[in-house]
Amino acid sequence: MPSLIPVTTTHCGEHLPLLDLLPDSNPVAWLRAGEGLVGWGSFATTTVSGPQRFADARKWWLKQLESFAITNSVHGNGTGPVLFASFSFSSDEESVLIIPQVIVGKKRDKSWITWVGSSPQPALNVSAPNLIHNSITWDSDEHADDAWKSRVSTAVDRIQSGKLDKVVLARDFTGHSNQDIEPRTILKKLATEYPSTWNFSVAGLVGATPELLLRLSRKMVTSRVLAGTISKTGNDERDLALAASLARSSKDLEEHLYAVKSVADALEPFCTSTNVPDAPYVLHLANVMHLATDVTGAIAEKLAHVDAFTILEQLHPSAAVCGTPREQAGQLITEIESMSRGRYAGPVGWIDAAGDGELGIALRCGQINGDSIRIFAGCGIVAGSDPDKELAESVAKLVPMRSALA
Repeated sequence: MPSLIPVTTTHCGEHLPLLDLLPDSNPVAWLRAGEGLVGWGSFATTTVSGPQRFADARKWWLKQLESFAITNSVHGNGTGPVLFASFSFSSDEESVLIIPQVIVGKKRDKSWITWVGSSPQPALNVSAPNLIHNSITWDSDEHADDAWKSRVSTAVDRIQSGKLDKVVLARDFTGHSNQDIEPRTILKKLATEYPSTWNFSVAGLVGATPELLLRLSRKMVTSRVLAGTISKTGNDERDLALAASLARSSKDLEEHLYAVKSVADALEPFCTSTNVPDAPYVLHLANVMHLATDVTGAIAEKLAHVDAFTILEQLHPSAAVCGTPREQAGQLITEIESMSRGRYAGPVGWIDAAGDGELGIALRCGQINGDSIRIFAGCGIVAGSDPDKELAESVAKLVPMRSALA
């Protein structure tokens, strides 16, 4: 029988700035307001695809855990060995799983380090990233905006004919730099400009999502649903008025209701109780405002086997990134969207040895490939959607990545 591989977790003597610990190449990260997890090195990595990808990911993770001898003096979510995952939107495409060699975590007054192997505790070197100003040239297509508005019109026609209630359509842009694009630089800029979002980096997919798909901690589950968006003007008085109009908008409230219902329905079979607020609140980000609802639930004690993988399989894709009904919306996306989403709009985040974790929806993000990057934006389309307004919303949702790359 092969010997077990040591995995050690211990307290850090000081609280270090997590982003400043990352190397330039292949970092993994899940951060919000300076707290979370960062990692580097790759102890093991694999890809999964197909309709059973969440089950296959669990199987692979459990097999890795069987080979570990875990010493954890810290305890709590995110301590011990951790799997970073970036799942594809569609089951037809590859999802990526990574077990970092070294992980550093921070939560409130606690900081810790986890490393795989028998070597001594790794030294932590703080090195703030150089905020490189990339010279990005974006692929241009003078017909792209009109083509996307045409797809929105097609979707509205299908919805008004009664074939479905909502569909989320996405678009992408590819940019090219004069040098390799570093995720650490992008993360630093996003963390500064959008501190209330979850900043992530997994296998070249880097971004700042405002939408938490799943937090599972000690049998309590939380999901933050966002749907319904309006751009900010930069004028506080005007933006307050816009926030009020967003909260009253029948189109946006309809779009939001579909997304909340899809999440609540997915969680209900696992929970003894769920809490779904009667009305959304307005979430303010640097450049846009969203209608937001935090759905919570308590996992039934008899369902001890339920873990993050189990719930993800039911949650994804929610109406916030696909539509309602799910099957019909997915078919329409395949028919008219004219692009591969890859891991955009898929679950991204981490899962620990207990099966708990935090995963967001990969939004406001880009996929790096050497000196190029593909960025994405999507909009929820309902019967009352206007193609020109949806175009403007998509442009606003591209701003975080465009500014982080500037």
